[in-house]
Amino acid sequence: MLMRTDPFRDLDRLTQQVFGTPARPAVMPMDAWREGDEFFVEFDLPGIDANSLDLDVERNVITVRASRPELDQGRSMIAAERTRGVFSRQLFLGENLDTDAIRADYRDGVLRLTIPVAEKAKPRKIEIARHDHEQQAIDA
Repeated sequence: MLMRTDPFRDLDRLTQQVFGTPARPAVMPMDAWREGDEFFVEFDLPGIDANSLDLDVERNVITVRASRPELDQGRSMIAAERTRGVFSRQLFLGENLDTDAIRADYRDGVLRLTIPVAEKAKPRKIEIARHDHEQQAIDA
């Protein structure tokens, strides 16, 4: 049986495995959703020590940094696909979120951010002033 190989397809597949794709990044894959007045973002960070996590907020940009120790050089590795060293990911948030009230929780290898919607962005009722249509006579 004759099989054709496409070196560009093989290179593309390898690149996707190492660097990921926009739809599925190789480092820190995440899920994000909204429930009511809060947004949730979860990052998969298995095997990361909680003390190595760092979360920074500047304006409307969240930066998540994590580090995983380098491999023991004495090991004869068969496969080493997990990212080592320091790696990070940034999220650009809309102006309608309250970045001063972000909460973060790390459990079972998942970092969860809870980001509330800013009060100024929440829907609200505006009272309408009503005036009588009857004209009152003004004595001169």
